Amino acid sequence: METLKQEAIKAISRLPETSNLDDIMYELYVVDKVKKGREAVERGESYSIEDLKREMQSW
Repeated sequence: METLKQEAIKAISRLPETSNLDDIMYELYVVDKVKKGREAVERGESYSIEDLKREMQSW
């Protein structure tokens, strides 16, 4: 399993050389959100598609 630092370096290295600081910050933001989402799924804190469809019908 990669450390957070390794994930960040890997994400930044995929960006084009012309990337600016905003691009880098956004990429790190996405890495963080994906990591937190995966952890939530592992803890069982997620919704099924059926749950979401029921929720949308109440709108």
